[in-house]
Amino acid sequence: MKPYYLKLTLFFLALSTNGFSQETFDIQFPQGERSIVCQRCFQAFAQKPKEVGFSIKMDQTNTLYFEVNDKKWFNLLFKNAGDGIAVDVVSKDRYGCLEVLPELQQIRGELLKPVYAPELKKTLRPAENNKFRARVGRLPDSYKTKEVEFNILFLTDKNLCQYYTIFNLESYQWDLLDMGMYLDSITYKTKLSAKAHDDQYSLKQKTLTFTIPFEKNKSIYSQEDIKPLYDSLRLTDFNIKKIDIKAYASVEGNAERNLKLQQERASSIVKAMQAFQEPTIETKVSTSENWVEFLNDITGTNFDSFKSLPKAEVKQKLTGSTAQELEKYLRNHRKAVIRLELERIDKYKDMATEVIISLFNQAIGDDNLDEATTLQNSIFERLKDKEANPDVLSSMEIPRQLKYTPFFNKNSAFRYLKDERNLLIAYKELQELEKLAPKDKRIKYNIAALKMRIWRYNVEPVKQENFKNELLNLKKYGINQRLINRMLVNYHIIKSELYMRARDYANKDKSVAYIVANYKNVPLQDYDYLSLAQFLTYYADLKAAENLLQPKMKTVDVDENLLFYYLNLTLVNKEIIQNPEYRTIMLNAINLNKERFCRLFNASNEGGITFQLLEDDYLHDTYCESCEN
Repeated sequence: MKPYYLKLTLFFLALSTNGFSQETFDIQFPQGERSIVCQRCFQAFAQKPKEVGFSIKMDQTNTLYFEVNDKKWFNLLFKNAGDGIAVDVVSKDRYGCLEVLPELQQIRGELLKPVYAPELKKTLRPAENNKFRARVGRLPDSYKTKEVEFNILFLTDKNLCQYYTIFNLESYQWDLLDMGMYLDSITYKTKLSAKAHDDQYSLKQKTLTFTIPFEKNKSIYSQEDIKPLYDSLRLTDFNIKKIDIKAYASVEGNAERNLKLQQERASSIVKAMQAFQEPTIETKVSTSENWVEFLNDITGTNFDSFKSLPKAEVKQKLTGSTAQELEKYLRNHRKAVIRLELERIDKYKDMATEVIISLFNQAIGDDNLDEATTLQNSIFERLKDKEANPDVLSSMEIPRQLKYTPFFNKNSAFRYLKDERNLLIAYKELQELEKLAPKDKRIKYNIAALKMRIWRYNVEPVKQENFKNELLNLKKYGINQRLINRMLVNYHIIKSELYMRARDYANKDKSVAYIVANYKNVPLQDYDYLSLAQFLTYYADLKAAENLLQPKMKTVDVDENLLFYYLNLTLVNKEIIQNPEYRTIMLNAINLNKERFCRLFNASNEGGITFQLLEDDYLHDTYCESCEN
């Protein structure tokens, strides 16, 4: 029962009327009469459902194929003998940083001989993932050692009517929004990573977030600033499991010195936190100069023009009186954002599991339910850390009476959280428990959460309308409306998938529209944002995915995967990248992970979006400043 994966290709139309200096075969390049000679081609693209995708693929023999996921549209596009495809092979050599960008031309690389409808239909064959592919040429030997991409010329009666550059959108896992399960409270099964093929989870318990300021050129913090953090840890019955520290320096001064200072600041915080407990704390530290908040703060001031300058020039200007005048902003940029993941302190930690089971059964017999709850949680800690076998749950002697239903509910819910393969077992157990406690909100919620998964993976038939009413009725049992909203968004995620498989695009669009209109009523974690953005992109609502992520982009502590997914979505949009605020977002990405930023400009078939983004002077300058130095 793994979540879906996505590998999506986007398309961008780029037509111009410049001349040519190479072989163009029998292709005609219409000018004023394009609307007439290209009418059929334009109609075919107008009728193309947005869910229909196409691209150029190359096999191990360097043979090139046109690949499409809709055979009906393929036949509509290539109807007459003069309808066809030509491939333009473009090399990254064209965009060297030491050279002047070449003038934008209609044909950017080497044009291969066009292939027309009779031959395309003759070689059309089924391919993987319900796609079809037709042979369109072969990579010339002179390009075999180069980084290349393949643009597509669509021909109608041998006239060039559409020219497409293929963009690759990075793939992430996506899944339903995390609904969690009711134990004592909602416990979430949180994804540890958004990377493909990573199925690791953690059971989220409690997190605390603090911001600690630092003085200029100092790596020590004031006791007054860290006092709220100390007070919180003294009052809690949790241990620190992980510390994630993002340390920031203000942007003036030497970059190497700034990075060293940040490391010292982070180390001082880790040392202070470790003093609170004996168990070693897992620590993650990242450091960067705080360009994001600097550029945000100077917007609309007398220093607004700094936003368009290279970073080296900004640093040169941040001296003397200028630095003094901007210190009112810079002092707020020197800080550490600390995120603590906590786990409950287990007072039975040093006892054997068998002894804890015996104590639990004794507490149940003595009707000491508070102590039994503590012991049950201790058992769960052992199961979570794989220190005990899940079979120990069957050794817990719990009378099947109404007042003990919370213990049965927690056992079943945890059984699923620990291992998704127990989905159906836990669901059946909870259905039986519901007969004993038909109005218990925890049981009702957990049944609904598991039923959503059962429906998603088609484990058992689910009557859709009845299930929707079950979700709406959760409010009667005291379930928070925001939790119900999350489930309704998931309901429509599944509905849209079913409509998509049936090629019922109209109803699919209605379910996607519901999700877009209602996700703001749902509390989202970073992985939820990424998963939902991936879902919206898959269903061809790129604007909605962009709007979902955009508000988080200009925060200095934005999640790296969210930031780079947003760049994947927007770097192809010339209107967006010309906005001065976009530089802030790109500098944030460069600070977080420069190598990953530079990889965005690799070939689309080598993990990048496309190196043809470098046709844009602004992106070319940013790439060369950051990636070629």
